[in-house]
Amino acid sequence: MENINIILTKDEALVLFEFLARFNSSVANDHLFEDQSEQKMLWLIEGQLEKVLVEPFTPNYRDIVKEARNRIRDAKF
Repeated sequence: MENINIILTKDEALVLFEFLARFNSSVANDHLFEDQSEQKMLWLIEGQLEKVLVEPFTPNYRDIVKEARNRIRDAKF
């Protein structure tokens, strides 16, 4: 298999991880997938982010994510 790399800032990774963790834990999302492989890919991405992020395991995680969301939302592109 050929690999690709995706580069994310720490803020982007935190916001994406938080979304995926919430989305993947929702049982109501099963109807959104055309094939089970799509759901599996979201689980795999969440797992990869979990391996590199330490913030989700800190007591102030919610504050960290809130700040990351604010920086991303307010960023000028």
